[in-house]
Amino acid sequence: MNHRSSLAGMLFAAGVTLVATTGAPAAAHPFGPPTLARVAVDGARVDISWQPAEDDWVALGQSLGAFEDPTTGPVATQLTGEQKLQGSTAVRDYLRERITVSQDGQPCRGELQPLDALLAQGARLTFDCPAPVSTLDITVTALTDLNPAYRTVLRAESATPAESLYTATDGTHQVDFSRSGGGPAPAAGLAVGITAAGGLGALLLVLSRRRTRSTR
Repeated sequence: MNHRSSLAGMLFAAGVTLVATTGAPAAAHPFGPPTLARVAVDGARVDISWQPAEDDWVALGQSLGAFEDPTTGPVATQLTGEQKLQGSTAVRDYLRERITVSQDGQPCRGELQPLDALLAQGARLTFDCPAPVSTLDITVTALTDLNPAYRTVLRAESATPAESLYTATDGTHQVDFSRSGGGPAPAAGLAVGITAAGGLGALLLVLSRRRTRSTR
């Protein structure tokens, strides 16, 4: 059994145990490390991956009815917990509703990618915005409806701020992608500086040689 299959089995077992013994989605990790999300832009396209821990997937799946309740009926064992999450319409709708992007007050059209690698890659969403991206309002409110102690850290490539903390009371942040810390403009400026420095060094070398010859 590979690592991913093992995690899927653990997720299923944890889901059944959680439903049977606690009945509370918040029994996962609301007070643990924050969930990580990553965002990257390319023109008018925005890609976001949201990566909660396995037990937080269990809590979410239980709250949305993705897992059967063994106290009220049989539990299907031919599917892993990961597969039940992947096949849940409620889970997919939840992710679309609680991870959104808007540009200048207009929502960007979002598409949830297949949840084939849910444990390894998290939930992946792609957004098409009306215009090339400069500034975006990104909303992440997943899990905070289960327990307000949940938090998500959003990391943005070449953006300001580079990290944003999402909480139950602060679920939307504006992220500016127009100023990259290492984009083409600074690199071009550095190249010009190097060229100028090289030219100055060559000029000083010529002057030095001329001065030496004149004193001989």
